[in-house]
Amino acid sequence: MVRRFLSVMVGAFLLVSMGGAARAANPKGSGGDMPAYYDDQIFTINFKQLNPDLHKNPSFNIIYQCDACESSGLDFVSVIDAIPGDGFNPIWEEVQITFNEGFQPVQFTSDDQVLEAAANGEITLTDTEEFYRCSVVGHK
Repeated sequence: MVRRFLSVMVGAFLLVSMGGAARAANPKGSGGDMPAYYDDQIFTINFKQLNPDLHKNPSFNIIYQCDACESSGLDFVSVIDAIPGDGFNPIWEEVQITFNEGFQPVQFTSDDQVLEAAANGEITLTDTEEFYRCSVVGHK
């Protein structure tokens, strides 16, 4: 719950700092809006946690987050692997990014960058088993 609250607050801060209107910190409705990168572009997504164990859905998408980046001073903006028209499904599983020893946390802006960093041993990806309804509601 604390992580969700922090995500909403970071999203609201980023929307304000990028010239957008901040929404109430209520995770329901537009209060769950937050920025996310997809293929080097910022989109606005609406993010709401769902009940666990949605692995039965064979076509869920991935949202990459880095909660550990906060301790390094990086306000990591989530990275998504699809948008409407590109294999999109509104069910998303969260995968946490952890930067391995010797690698400075950086902001990734595409899922390809995330997967390349994992293949190169820069990061570790951890399946959180947490699922979300994540709608892409706008383009910045």
